[in-house]
Order: sequence, then C-alpha cells, then structure tokens
Amino acid sequence: MTRGRPREHQPDALLDHARALWVEHGATGVTMRALSARAGAGNGVLYNAFGSRSNLLALVWVREAVAFLRYQRDLVDAAVLADGPGEGVAVAALSLATYARTNPEAARLLLAVDAKDLLSGNVGADERNEVERLRLELGDLITGLAEQLWQRTDRRAVALVRICVVDLPGKLLLSADRLDSTLAHHALREAVRGITSAAPPT
Repeated sequence: MTRGRPREHQPDALLDHARALWVEHGATGVTMRALSARAGAGNGVLYNAFGSRSNLLALVWVREAVAFLRYQRDLVDAAVLADGPGEGVAVAALSLATYARTNPEAARLLLAVDAKDLLSGNVGADERNEVERLRLELGDLITGLAEQLWQRTDRRAVALVRICVVDLPGKLLLSADRLDSTLAHHALREAVRGITSAAPPT
C-alpha cells in the first residue's frame, strides 16, 4: 500500500510552521531554509509546494486573512444590525483583539503585515490576485461602514473609517504588545466612538 505525504509536510502544516516563524522572527525570518529546518521538509518539497519565498509569504497571509475577514464581517454585520454603524466600526476595530483569543498567532501576523508589502516580491499571478481580492474585500467593508455612518463614500470619509479599523488597532494593540489588554481595548473602543461621532470635513 502506498503511503501519502507525511502530515507535517502537507501544505497546511507547512503554512502553520511558516506562520509561527513569521510571528516569532518577522517576515525576514521566513526563509525556505528556516522552514525546512523547522518542519523537517527538504527544499524540494517546499519549492514544489510554494514555488518561491514570496509566494510562501503571500499564501500564509491569504490563508489567515480569508478566515479573519469572514469572522470580522459576521461580527460587524451583527453589531450594525443591533446597535448601528458606529458600533459596527468599533467592533471592526476590536475584531483582531477578539480573534486573538482563539487565534493569537494569526491575529498578531495580520496586525503586523501590510498586504501591499507582499506584492513587492516575485509573487505569482494567482497569489497576487488573491491578495488583491482580499484587500478589496476589506476596502468594501470600510466603504460600506462610511456610507452607513455618513451617507458618504468620498476619500476622506473612507480614510477616517480606515484609520479606525486598520491604523489605530495596529498602534494601540501591536506596537506595545497590548493585544490582550482590557485597558487598550477600552481605549480603542472609546477612541473609535469619539472619531465616528462626527463626519469628517468635506
């Protein structure tokens, strides 16, 4: 009977190892050599699975972003329905903090990475398209919240919601390692509520 590929060499398991390297050492720590040493997989296995280091980074981010954006969208939709779009923005801002309760490595990675940086290397067309699709998905969520808040989708309205949902969580939760700090969560929630209480200038 023919044996399949060992579980630790399956793509999902390799991506788990790559994610752990990324969280521990930053993107520069995710190399084929480091992944080979951690997973016990030969370079041939890795290049066959991912093609290049740039593709590997993109695929790690894509897998985490797909799961998180689904989670975030469900939270935001429920908050908007129950308490209005202002609370939807606050929930969106805090969604990585709540996601970290069950997915801490994924939350830290997503907070730390700007998806645009993933596209600067030798990324394949499929991986590039998937990163762009997910960036657009987040953009649609942000634009939708701006429209519900102020009936506006101009550059300033969208930028203000993006500050709340993307920029502030990165500064308050990641830079000082406050991802699980209830005080930081409180500060972020109240900051977002204050920011969204008035429309941006036209």
